[in-house]
Amino acid sequence: MTRIYEHPILGKAAGEEQVTIIVDGKPYQAYEGEMIAAALLANDIKIFRYTAHHHKPRGIYCGIGRCTDCIMTVDGIPNIRTCITPVRDGMVIETQVGVGEWKRGDLRE
Repeated sequence: MTRIYEHPILGKAAGEEQVTIIVDGKPYQAYEGEMIAAALLANDIKIFRYTAHHHKPRGIYCGIGRCTDCIMTVDGIPNIRTCITPVRDGMVIETQVGVGEWKRGDLRE
């Protein structure tokens, strides 16, 4: 299992407290505050989304939030850049297909 301990833009890894994230319905261990993409790679998950037109797999590319290859649906919100979004305990992450689909209610709730 490979883990990213220092990010060129975001700096050193966060704390050492382990948390559980749910990825496509399965629980995985991560460290509180580490980027979602880093947690996924540490758990040997390399495909984060599939493109809209050709359904090609995509994973992490730039790692600094500039591209959109690493976007996933997080807690029901599509198009979250996982390379710059920290994990938290109980976070639900889903492989995104195409442009994604909102799974949460109205944001004003």
